[in-house]
Amino acid sequence: MLIKLDQIKKTYQIGTVEVPALKNINLQLSKNEYIAIMGPSGSGKSTLMNILGCLDTPTDGTYLLNGNLVSKMSDDELAEIRNREIGFVFQTFNLLPRATALHNVELPLIYNGTAASKRRQLAEQALDKVGLAERMHHKPNELSGGQRQRVAIARALVNNPSIILADEPTGNLDSKTGEEIMEIFEVLHDGGNTIVLVTHEEYIAEHSDRIIRLRDGLVERDEASN
Repeated sequence: MLIKLDQIKKTYQIGTVEVPALKNINLQLSKNEYIAIMGPSGSGKSTLMNILGCLDTPTDGTYLLNGNLVSKMSDDELAEIRNREIGFVFQTFNLLPRATALHNVELPLIYNGTAASKRRQLAEQALDKVGLAERMHHKPNELSGGQRQRVAIARALVNNPSIILADEPTGNLDSKTGEEIMEIFEVLHDGGNTIVLVTHEEYIAEHSDRIIRLRDGLVERDEASN
């Protein structure tokens, strides 16, 4: 079992008011699953994604990642988990504008102290996987939106993480480019990667094998994708 969430709750304190974002979430995710998380605005999608990615901590409940209890980890251990175990892909790409595609992909390896020659080799391999080997020396403003998202996916892949978390990865792309990005995710999944993506688009979710639908902080449905 890659991920196990047991009775996960998340409540935000806004002034004197407590706002529940997640209420008693129980989920199990296995290695090499391809999961889409769906739900209307305010359903808890982003909060759940942030907890899965160790960017936020639950108010109550337990989160086991690869058998390790996340709540017992120090800030340094959590940072290492985020760097080594989890690859993030965001809607807004989050690339450094003045750095080349290659350097953007190298960033997680710089943070974990990988030697420069090894960094370059791994970054080149990751860019090759997403079909951008010939554009590695271009900066983000010299790339299309789809190419920028490919760079972001390569950066997420470069550490060979246990899980790739993608938050609305096609949200800033036209539908044709979005489909091209989803084809990359399918190839990655076929190659053994575990993928969890948040989307509000049914046609994007249908690329997954399993759809978890949230509403009002609860799992409304957990079903196989058609």
